[in-house]
Amino acid sequence: MMQRITESSPRLKARMAGVFQLLEAVTAASGEVIILDRLVVAGNAAATAANILGHERLFWLGFSSSLIGVGFHIAWALLIYELLKPVNRSVSLLAAFVILVGCAIQALACLLYLAPLPILQGGSSLSAFTPEQLQALALMFLKLNAYAFNIDLVFFGLWCVLTGYLIFRSTFLPRVLGVLLAISGLGFVTYLYPPLAYHLFFPYIAVASALGEIPLELWLIVMGVNVERWKEQASTAGERRSQRAMHS
Repeated sequence: MMQRITESSPRLKARMAGVFQLLEAVTAASGEVIILDRLVVAGNAAATAANILGHERLFWLGFSSSLIGVGFHIAWALLIYELLKPVNRSVSLLAAFVILVGCAIQALACLLYLAPLPILQGGSSLSAFTPEQLQALALMFLKLNAYAFNIDLVFFGLWCVLTGYLIFRSTFLPRVLGVLLAISGLGFVTYLYPPLAYHLFFPYIAVASALGEIPLELWLIVMGVNVERWKEQASTAGERRSQRAMHS
């Protein structure tokens, strides 16, 4: 996969990155936000348990959507790394590492997402617990899922700041896209303290996210990158690395 990504043209990489970014947003939001909001009743373990057991297919759909989103996120991270590597290899590598850590946390959130179903379905290993205890335990796992998703958003915010800087320093993408993405990232970093993030989400973080991510997605999908400028910056970066190697 990495070899195919590396050999792709810069414009194709950009368009693939935009597509995967859009797909990740749709799948992750569907699973972690839209479907869970329909099933989870805040502070009511019995009602939440009844919703999950009564809508098992919907619950599985939410889990599958969230897990597929992790795959889209990894592909998106690799493509953006390859695309922005000529700007600053070290910062681009750091951004890739940050988002891959976020993807790992996102995958953990998927595991916590799934945990309530086998708990509520019971079994011999859980026979010592009362139904009320099982319902409370299931709701606790869903709360842990929410906490893990918030941590993922912090890493995503850091990635947005780093990637925004790279886009701003690039010659092949509009600088305004980098500024907007960095502002969006600062909003997500507030999930370091979730009560503040929840207070600011509407309208501040939501608007910043839309203005930072949607224009970037559309630009990558429709316009891609300026290939000539990308090649020029890649050539310059290669010459600098060669010079440093000669002097070391």
